[in-house]
Order: sequence, then C-alpha cells, then structure tokens
Amino acid sequence: MTVGNVIRLYRKKLGMTQEEMAERLGVTTPAVNKWENDKSQPDIALLAPIARLLGITTDTLLSFRDSLTNEEIAVFVKKLDEDLTTREYAEVFEEAKKTIESYPNCDQLLWQTAVILHAKRTMDHIPDKERYDDTIFRWLERCLNSEDETIRKEAAGSLFYAHLQKENYEKAQSYLSYLALDSPERKRKEAVIFSKTGKKEEAYRAYEELLFTNYQFLSLVLNDLRNLYIEDGDHEMAWKLVDVQKQAAKAFEMGQYQEVSVGLAVASWEKDVSKTAAIMQDILGALSHIGDFSGSPLYQHMTFTQMDPAFTKRLYQSLVEGMKDETYAYMKGNEFWEETVSNK
Repeated sequence: MTVGNVIRLYRKKLGMTQEEMAERLGVTTPAVNKWENDKSQPDIALLAPIARLLGITTDTLLSFRDSLTNEEIAVFVKKLDEDLTTREYAEVFEEAKKTIESYPNCDQLLWQTAVILHAKRTMDHIPDKERYDDTIFRWLERCLNSEDETIRKEAAGSLFYAHLQKENYEKAQSYLSYLALDSPERKRKEAVIFSKTGKKEEAYRAYEELLFTNYQFLSLVLNDLRNLYIEDGDHEMAWKLVDVQKQAAKAFEMGQYQEVSVGLAVASWEKDVSKTAAIMQDILGALSHIGDFSGSPLYQHMTFTQMDPAFTKRLYQSLVEGMKDETYAYMKGNEFWEETVSNK
C-alpha cells in the first residue's frame, strides 16, 4: 500500500477532511490531495507529524510490514478497480506490481490483484495483453502455496480457466489437483476438459453423474428442512417442502416412487388417516417403478445395476412391516391399512 493510500485510509478513519488535515500540518489542501492520489510524496520532515496526527507509527505510514489488514487490502483493491477504468492499463499494472513487491507475503493482496488485472485484460481491449501472462500467472501460481485454502482453490480455478481459454487443456487439468477428489466443481471441470478434447462420452457421463448425485443431495437437504419445519409445528411449510421435493423428483426424472413417497412423514405427523392411507397406497403401488430413473434420457450415458425383482419384493415386505409400527396406531380402523398390515 502506498503512503498516499495509508494517509487516505487513516484520515477517513478519523473522520477528518483533507482541508482539516492540511490546516493542522500547515500545508495546502491540494498538497494533501496529491499525496493521497500518489501524485507527490510528503516532505521527509512531515512524516513524523503526519503519523502522530493519524495516530499511527511511521512504519505503518511507510508500510514497513510483511502484510496488510483486510481493510487496507479492500482500500487498495477499490482504488485499483477505479484506476483501471480511468487510466492506462500498463501504468496501473506497474503500480500494482510495485505494491505486491512491497508485500511479497500477503497472499490475499496477491490473489485479488492478479484476479482483477486478469479479468480487466480479458474483458477489455488491452494492447498486447499477452505480455502480462507470465507475471499474472506467476502470481496465481504463488497463491497455490497459500495457507488459506480458499485462496488456493480460487487461484487454481483462475489458472484452470486461463489455460482452458488458451486451449492448453493438459495444463488446465493439472490445476484440478487442488480441488477435492469428490468435489462437484472438480467433476464439472473434468467434464469441460473431456468435451474439449473429444471425449464426448466421458463428458456426457460426468455431467449426468453430477445431475444424479446433486439430486440425491438436494433431496436430503429438502428432507432435513421439512423435518425442521415439522419440529417447529409449521404445517404449511412442511407441505410446501413436500411439494418442492415432488417437483424436484419429477424434474430430475427420478420416477414415480420418489415423487409419491415424500409426503408420508408429514401425513403421519398430522395423524391424518385419509392422507396417510392414500400415500401408503401410492408408495406400495409405485414400487415397481422404483428404478425408473435408470431409463431416463437424462442418464442415458450412465450404467445402473438392473433391479432384482426379489429386492422389490423384500422392500414391499419391509414397508408393510414398517406400517405396523406404533407410529401408525392412529390408522387402526382404516380399511386399507388394516388389510395391508394383516397381509390379507
């Protein structure tokens, strides 16, 4: 961070105007303005008075530190973004480079500066933009060694897309090692590489597996959220979540069984005899469709184990046994339930 940035940061912290600061130091307001915009530097004799006025040390004023605070980085990043819209890219780049050299161990500063400068040259027409590649990529590579996991992952993602854009697919794929093996984002990026390198079958399968597994996760989240509303006695939201689960199962083509089975917990909680009986009947009737997702075009590149008819029979028996639980004691007298649990 430049001396000007430091002065601006701490002056504003004190709620002091440039005019007030100038008056206290015996200088002109334009002089303070030039300091803060890095147009000039304070006279060496003024450094101690400025530091005392701002309530900081001269080391802080001159940025003799290994790192910056998050607030200081935010100030720098905001100014960097503003400068990139009003000044020449090359000039701003060189200034940012000097700041990074002053704080070589500040990973947050390094990462955010690299990302902003890379994004600007990607989106705008910057003359000879490739000449900045080595420096920006080197900064991002350094971020891969950061102790901050978020910075490592974000830097790896930036490098992945940068090399993907250059059609350097092998290099792009190498950065996926910074993502967890079971990370959905890693699998999605692998699918992108597959699609770009002529491995269409693998790409289709990877995307379909993401659809399938993310439905399972979404279903669990909706189920947990529904149970939370049940605990709070919110009937309206509990049924709303049931409806959302049904729509999700239909949208992801998971089959009739997944669509009809989600309301049983709420009907049981409410001890609603007619709803419980209707849902139980739908569940038992849909057992033969429990594996329908395997025939969906959405998952046509995936391989599923063929459903064993004996499994369906065992599941039917297990569901019926479950209906005999004391939880469903309120169902006594219902014709369908009585007939089902007695195995007539």
